[in-house]
Amino acid sequence: MARKYELGMYEKAVPADMPWAEKLAVAKEFGYDFVEISIDETDGKLARLDMSEAEKMFFMNTMQVAGIPVRSMCLSGHRKYPLGSSDPAVEKRSMDIMQKAMRWASDLGIRVIMLAGYDVYYEQSTPETVKRFTDNLRRCADMAAEAGVLLAFETMETPFMDTVAKARTYVDMVASPFLMIYPDLGNISNAAALYGTDAVTDLQNGEGHMVGLHIKETVPGKYREIPFGTGHVQFKPLLKKGWDMHVRRYVTELWCTGPEWRQELHNAVTLATGILDELSAAS
Repeated sequence: MARKYELGMYEKAVPADMPWAEKLAVAKEFGYDFVEISIDETDGKLARLDMSEAEKMFFMNTMQVAGIPVRSMCLSGHRKYPLGSSDPAVEKRSMDIMQKAMRWASDLGIRVIMLAGYDVYYEQSTPETVKRFTDNLRRCADMAAEAGVLLAFETMETPFMDTVAKARTYVDMVASPFLMIYPDLGNISNAAALYGTDAVTDLQNGEGHMVGLHIKETVPGKYREIPFGTGHVQFKPLLKKGWDMHVRRYVTELWCTGPEWRQELHNAVTLATGILDELSAAS
């Protein structure tokens, strides 16, 4: 039976110096349907947004030849250049990044841009920066509506937006169909452990407003580079809850940390497809 969902590979799951043709080939080899590109806060990744038209055409041709597309973007560049910064120069840079990302996504056929849920780094949050964040968020949602590209908050590792409930607050405030939520199952599991709550219950807060789910392993207090199957994330009930809320797009989030990356990728795909195939067959 054909599966009724799509599974994406996070770009950083493979070696950073691997050419794009090879990254896409690896994704296809492991049975992924698409790749999620990273535009993080490093100068090299942010420079991708300044590709020439010829470079964009070459990239699109590479996807065509590989037979697998890049369909979502993890835009974490706002970690360094937050939308709510009280520094006008940083604030301007953040909006420039957003505008370029929107144009880039539209040109390359990317459907979803994941936003890092920062107003500024949490320790610097003030009523003023939260207001700046919200005002700029409304501008971003309008840009997304014009471009026809969905924006969606990732639930983060800092208290400003580490739960679906907190992300939903801003989604409801902006009230745009182009601003949604893209929960990270590892991050909300850590938040639940921190606050003594339940991650499945928190996920319910996103009903009707989720574009996908990041499938990531964590342990309390640690948010990255935890091998799948060695952490505390309850994948089965969380994915079941997401499925019941009609989520059908997923990305396994893991990082290439050494020569064993292929085995780690295999472990992640096996875990995710094992659960999702069962849900697909039962629906």
